[in-house]
Amino acid sequence: MQFEDSLAFAKNLDRQDSLAHMREAFHIPQIKNSDQDEIYFCGNSLGLQPKLTSKYLSDELTKWQTLGVKGHFDCKYPWMPYHEFLAEESANLVGAKPSEVVCMNSLTANLHFLMVSFYRPTTKKFKVLIEDHAFPSDHYAVESQVKFHDFDPDEAMVLLKPRDGEECLHLEDILNTIEKHADELALIMLPGVQYYTGQVFDMKAITTTAQKHNITVGFDLAHATGNIEMELHKWGVDFAAWCTYKYLNSGPGSVAGCFIHEKHHNNPDLPRFSGWWGHDKATRFKMENQFIPIQSAEGWQLSNPPILSLAAIRASLDTIKQAGGINTLRKKSKRLTAYVRFLLQKRLANHIEIITPDEELSGSQLSICIASVKDGKQVFDAIEAAGVTCDWREPNVIRVAPVPLYNSFSDCFHFVDILEASL
Repeated sequence: MQFEDSLAFAKNLDRQDSLAHMREAFHIPQIKNSDQDEIYFCGNSLGLQPKLTSKYLSDELTKWQTLGVKGHFDCKYPWMPYHEFLAEESANLVGAKPSEVVCMNSLTANLHFLMVSFYRPTTKKFKVLIEDHAFPSDHYAVESQVKFHDFDPDEAMVLLKPRDGEECLHLEDILNTIEKHADELALIMLPGVQYYTGQVFDMKAITTTAQKHNITVGFDLAHATGNIEMELHKWGVDFAAWCTYKYLNSGPGSVAGCFIHEKHHNNPDLPRFSGWWGHDKATRFKMENQFIPIQSAEGWQLSNPPILSLAAIRASLDTIKQAGGINTLRKKSKRLTAYVRFLLQKRLANHIEIITPDEELSGSQLSICIASVKDGKQVFDAIEAAGVTCDWREPNVIRVAPVPLYNSFSDCFHFVDILEASL
């Protein structure tokens, strides 16, 4: 499509947008001392609240109030199997079978529990491939696992670095690094979407190359789930984990999700940290001390999950389902980010650098380096004061995330107006 730099054009795109009505399904924050909506471009950090959420939470509070412990069994959406109600829609988002996904714990906790099973170093094959600029929590988790197994992180962690003068990694360099260290790599632990640059990683190619050398592959999908299309089952990814409060809009600190490929479900030799919620459902309440894992991703659960958080996740998943699912969202996402990119490049090419790759290698995020101003944080503060909520990352990057569920093309146009004025 040939874009135009005008508010009339943006409004026309909104009129043609088949998802425009979904904005009404969310609570949009208001600009302080105003009755106007914010331009909320921070869904890559915390998604907005779906209007279904308060109803779903209220239902569970009423159930607790009126049923007490019977809420585990004798009602609609009983608490005992509540996580099962999230499996199908979660699986649709990541390209998995429902048996391969479960909502539990938090993201970094899930990475740790999964690495207990899938990082099994030997004296020869002990290294982990990770980004040099990974999200800090991922780096901490991998480093601590390496130390737990009595290896030196300086030797055991293979750090992927961009080429000189660049911000993003080349697939060719990733695959070449896998080949170079193939005999020593025990695990590859990479993001689906890089948090700082917004770069989408080719998870299929990475997994295919790793499997040729018997290397286990795991992905952090914090910025990928609900953002891009994936086929984790088909690609043969061993495991993955994600949070649900970014593009899945389930509220701050909400319960995370994880994926474990079915090829691992029935492997009795695979070690794990176990708890009673992962025990065989038919015999769980016999209260015996021999652990029998559920033969699905549920077998990695430890404790019964917080139901109020799961209710918020169910509200968000139902909202996404109403919108038509991830394929529909992705189509609009590409168009939104392309329009923002067009406006930025047309008006501000001499002031900024977009470090996020082009369409097929990016999701609902553009990372904008403020090149013409020494202290880009002043620009960030100015656009926030003007009613834009987005995200700042040191040293000089503003991350903006036009989310297809609740952002409009008019939002994009007004954002660039405000950024231009602030610069």
